[in-house]
Amino acid sequence: MPAITGKTKLTGLLGYPVSHSISPLMHNFSFQKLGLDYVYLCFQINEQTLEEAVKGLRVLDVKGFNLTMPNKNKILSYLDALSPAARLIGAVNTVENKNGVFVGHNTDGIGFMQSVKEQNIDMKNQTMTLLGIGGAATAICAQAALDGVNTIHIFSRPNSSHLPRIKALQENLEKETSCKIYIHSLFDTQDLKSAVKDSRLLVNATSVGMSPHTDDCLIEDTSIFHTHLAVADIIYNPWETTLLAKAKAEGCKAFNGYSMLLYQGAEAFRIWTGKEMPITLVKEHLKQ
Repeated sequence: MPAITGKTKLTGLLGYPVSHSISPLMHNFSFQKLGLDYVYLCFQINEQTLEEAVKGLRVLDVKGFNLTMPNKNKILSYLDALSPAARLIGAVNTVENKNGVFVGHNTDGIGFMQSVKEQNIDMKNQTMTLLGIGGAATAICAQAALDGVNTIHIFSRPNSSHLPRIKALQENLEKETSCKIYIHSLFDTQDLKSAVKDSRLLVNATSVGMSPHTDDCLIEDTSIFHTHLAVADIIYNPWETTLLAKAKAEGCKAFNGYSMLLYQGAEAFRIWTGKEMPITLVKEHLKQ
C-alpha cells in the first residue's frame, strides 16, 4: 500500500456483510499501480444506517463509493442525480462525488455481460432466465436487453416489494429495445422449467446460496438443466454455490460472479479516476 497523505482521496464500499469483499484488494492495487493517491475501504452499512452514512460521506467529501446488498435501491433516496442507466434500472451500485453533487451510476449490468462474453457465450438473439428482481437483477436485465438478448424470463417472489419497479423496467425496455420480457412467480415450477428449457443462460441474481447459507438453492429439480444451458451465479463466496455444483453435475457450463465483480469495479474505477483499471494485472494479483 502507498503511504496515506493529507491529500488522499477516499473511496469505499457500503453494504452488509462486506468483510468478504475483494473490492479493496482490486482497487487499492490499481491505485498503487497507476500512482494514484486514493484509498478504498469497506464499511458495514445496512438499510437502517445508510442515510446517516451518506450524510457522513458528504461531510468527508469522499471521491465516491460502491453499494452492495442491501443498499442498491434505498440509496436512490439520498442522491442528487442519476445517470440515464441508473434511472432506467432503478438501482445504484456506484456513486460519484461530482463537485459536491452525489451522482448515482449502475455498472453491474456492464460487468455481468462482460463476464458472459469472457465465457465465449454469445447472447445476441438468445433467451435468458433470471432469478430475482433486486438491484443486481434489474441491472443485468437492462443491459442484457440493450445488448440484444431476445427474450428474458424473470422469476420473483410474488409478494416482492420490487415488483412495481421491475414492471416499469419491463415496459421501458420493451419500448426501447426489441427484447420481450416476461415476469413469473418463483414458485411456478412449470413456468420455470419451460423458461429454462428455452434458455441459453440461467442467472441467479439473488443472495440465495451466499456464505454462510451455502446449502440454499433456488433450483431443486435438476432435470431442468440441459447441456446447451450455461448457468451463472452472481455470488462468488462460496466460489462454487450449490446451484453451480448442480449445474456442473448435469453437464452445464457454470461460472460465478467473480468476473462480474472485476468488470463492474473497473467501470467504477474509471468513473472516479478517469483512468482504466489494469484489469489483467488485477487478475494476476488476486490469484496470489
